[in-house]
Amino acid sequence: MSNVFMAVKKWFCMGLLTLASALGVVSLTIAQDNASDPYQQIEQVTVELLETIAKHKDAYPENEKAYFNSLEGLLLGRIDFAFIARNVMGNYYKQATPEQRARFAATFRSGLVETYGRGLIGYENQEIVLVNVGQVAEGQRRLTVKQEIRSAETVYPLEYSMARKKTGQWMVVNVVINGINLGKTFRNQFVQSAQRAGGDLEQVINGWSSKSL
Repeated sequence: MSNVFMAVKKWFCMGLLTLASALGVVSLTIAQDNASDPYQQIEQVTVELLETIAKHKDAYPENEKAYFNSLEGLLLGRIDFAFIARNVMGNYYKQATPEQRARFAATFRSGLVETYGRGLIGYENQEIVLVNVGQVAEGQRRLTVKQEIRSAETVYPLEYSMARKKTGQWMVVNVVINGINLGKTFRNQFVQSAQRAGGDLEQVINGWSSKSL
């Protein structure tokens, strides 16, 4: 694994940790089901994440499978895993069979949830500031929620790219941490893996796991 990708993984986990830590003070009253508001949607997910972490933290890692299952159930309607997985496959998506596409989407989702979960389980308190709260225009389909992750040593920018589905639900479709675009990074990794495998998508999909992320 390259040094660049190791840095991405570090920043990815740090972003998740600080997001959960900093937004954990939001009110449960505010953070009810506000799927039509992307800012409140993130607040709601964060509150539920903290509850999930608190429930599983003491017994971790013995309860790792149950913990990951809880996280996946929580995130399925909030992160558009299928959209992200399709983008990660890039031009190889057209070459893949429907079965391969579905299998990679499921494998990618599981791997991302495991990376997400391992990062969150040991989070520490840090400060994060939402820097662009605004009104969502009628008919608006895309926006970026921007934050700053502040520690004693430095400040990292964190951006969530969000898309509104036909149902009105806002979902996360990409994350940029400290200038590193995770969607593009994962896509580059997929392309490199496919090239090493001589275009054998079965080999790429079978070799993709949380250890790849």
